[in-house]
Amino acid sequence: MKTLKLITGIALMSIFSLTSCQNEVDEVQGDNPNTNTANSTTATNLKRVAMFDGSSDDFIDGSSCSAIKFPFIAKINGVSLTFLSQLSFEQAISILGELNNNEDTVEIKFPVTLKMSDYTEVTVNSQAEYNAIVNNCEEAENDGEAAISSLNIKYPITLLTYDSSLEQTGSVVITSQEQMYNYMINISSTEYFSVKYPISVTLADGSTEELNSDAELKASITAALNIESSMDEAAEDKEELEEILVNGTFKVNSYINAGIDSAGNYLGYTIDFANDWKIKSMNALSVIATGTYQVTSDTELYLQFGFLGNTNLSLFNNTWKVISFTDSTITLESKTNSAVKLVLKK
Repeated sequence: MKTLKLITGIALMSIFSLTSCQNEVDEVQGDNPNTNTANSTTATNLKRVAMFDGSSDDFIDGSSCSAIKFPFIAKINGVSLTFLSQLSFEQAISILGELNNNEDTVEIKFPVTLKMSDYTEVTVNSQAEYNAIVNNCEEAENDGEAAISSLNIKYPITLLTYDSSLEQTGSVVITSQEQMYNYMINISSTEYFSVKYPISVTLADGSTEELNSDAELKASITAALNIESSMDEAAEDKEELEEILVNGTFKVNSYINAGIDSAGNYLGYTIDFANDWKIKSMNALSVIATGTYQVTSDTELYLQFGFLGNTNLSLFNNTWKVISFTDSTITLESKTNSAVKLVLKK
């Protein structure tokens, strides 16, 4: 999945002294002294958070700045599929995941209609036209102008509005991302706003936070972008580890549980990872056990075993956090018990 790699921040605006009339309104509608302009960093970041998130089909179109509207047709590793809804993605993902060391191919049948990050729709008639859109998206990401998809605001929220004299003119209830985006791009140079706190947000790891100020919003966006960056790095490590696993066989270098190294129980064993997610262990005479394995990632990288037919090897049937890896050595730690460690070596 192509994910956004964005760096941004939110600056607090000057604190203004408001009239007694305004203070009475603020006591009812929200006590927020920060008033933002159309060009403020707060406005820019709220706009980016509210942009349309086109990342759901990134494994097909390679662009987080847009999504292909249903229905459309694409060839996935040579298999022609008709996509009617997001439920159709499951079959495509299954095809892409059949092997872990092949070069996946995706061919979109044009024309297609794209929903863009600004909620407009465009028709694309060729791969060349589409490549131009993907390139523009990459430039927006590099310039810090693309969507921030790692933080979602829970709507509705209320914005307090002010005129150029900093007199409160009213309030606006924002009920959706699209409404927030349109509000932010249509603020005039003589209008000002502030967020009525508290608001709730959800981060990319599924955690939720209640925010009570612009400063907390800034911190939350920074945390969201850090989580997103960690997820990007883990996803890249996942691809690298999958390739290392299928290129050679491994031996148990150490298996530590309760302070005891039981690597001696696995002398002469080799572990072979196949590119179809099958795993087997052998000694000099025969296959000892078979099973499956899986590599997953969130902000961390994980390796999971599913051995059958051997008591010693079934002890490895665990979700392991990958502490480190090289072309020849993989160091693992139990996800649920950090005292249990396993080192595999070619």
